Amino acid sequence: MAKEEALKFEGKVINILPGDKFVIQLDETDHIVNCALSGKMRKNSIKVILYDKVSIEMTPYDLTMGRITFRHK
Repeated sequence: MAKEEALKFEGKVINILPGDKFVIQLDETDHIVNCALSGKMRKNSIKVILYDKVSIEMTPYDLTMGRITFRHK
């Protein structure tokens, strides 16, 4: 059985939750997604603040949780 590809979206941070969790509003659909930082962003101490534009990945099985993979300048 093949592994499913991750869905990639861009959005904006609208809320910061405890434990490196963030609430992201997607650009295309205005959908709200809860996200965590990816491992490389934690390892390299990349900080994400309110209203940052970010790229996220989501699995097709759970469209309510995601992973922040890149912070745009």
